[in-house]
Parts: sequence; C-alpha cells; structure tokens
Amino acid sequence: MNLPLPVTMLLSAGVGPGEGGYEILLNRTGINSIDIPREKVLAEPGSGLILKFLNRGAPIHITITSANAGTFTDFFHENMYIVDEAVLSIPIRKDCREGSFVLEILAGLGAVKAALPVTIVSAQHQRPRVHEEYPLQPVAHGRPHLLMIAMGIGLILYCAWLYYPDVMFLNLTAFIVLIVGVLYTWYRLR
Repeated sequence: MNLPLPVTMLLSAGVGPGEGGYEILLNRTGINSIDIPREKVLAEPGSGLILKFLNRGAPIHITITSANAGTFTDFFHENMYIVDEAVLSIPIRKDCREGSFVLEILAGLGAVKAALPVTIVSAQHQRPRVHEEYPLQPVAHGRPHLLMIAMGIGLILYCAWLYYPDVMFLNLTAFIVLIVGVLYTWYRLR
C-alpha cells in the first residue's frame, strides 16, 4: 500500500502547545512568512517533538531540515504541502544526551528561512511550573500609602479654596502637596 503522505507526518487538529506541540504559523504576516513560537521549544529523550503548522493564507510548500540533529533524532528532511494545517512529529532518540539542534524551515523555494532552535532536556532536569495566582484586589499592608495621604490633603485644600476663592494660598498648597506626593512615590519606586 502506497501512502500519499510521509510516515512522520500526522494529520490531526487536536494537538496544541498545551498538549506537547508547538504551533508554527504560515502566511500570517505576509506571503511565505513563517512565524515560529516565542517560547523555548523543548523535547524529552524518547518522546516526539510535535510541530503543528497552521496556514493562514494560500496553500504553501515548505521544507524542514535538520543538518545538526543526527545525535538526537533520525529526522533529516521533510517536504510538506500545507493547505490548512498539518502536524509533523519528529521522534527523539531514547539514548540521546541533553543538548540542542536547529530545525530550518524554508518557504517560497528558499526565499524565506526560519531557524527553530530545539532543546533536548530530560524530564528529571525540567523545573516544575509554578502557577501563581494573583489576588483580584490589592491587599492592605497596614499604613496608608503617602501618595493617598497627599491626595486626600490636596483634595481637602482644593475644596477649601473653592469655598474661599480669595485665599490663593489654599490652591497653591494643594498643588504643592500633590506634586510632593507624586515625586516621593516616583523616586521611592525607582
């Protein structure tokens, strides 16, 4: 039986970055453009590196090569014609050491080239991800902030000036108190 697609290419729509794959966007910013993931591409020995190609324009022909990946994988070269989306699974050897290699992705008959660095890290050396939850509201820590105190004093002085417009000292003092509070906060945070 002759398969029309290479064995390493799996057509699947359910693989994403959260499930062990990385998305590569094609034709998103222009003709033959290749947008690689911003996060670091990691793979474990004995697993597969899953790359999901999403085409946002006209059908495109791409070539994926890995010239320096011989110690990590048997993958060397793949030609793909992508209409909408396709998934490429690159098997990583079980007995490989930690290190890195580069996948080169070519589009437009080699006119556009993107380099995707892949790092091989064993599971025992990967740090567990800690998901921090931030409170929805700020937590009070005791004393009121000096800027809030300055704003309160400035508001009281400005309201007093509105009732007594002849006393310009109140308006000037309100302005100076607000500026001092802002400058104090600005230089304290630096």
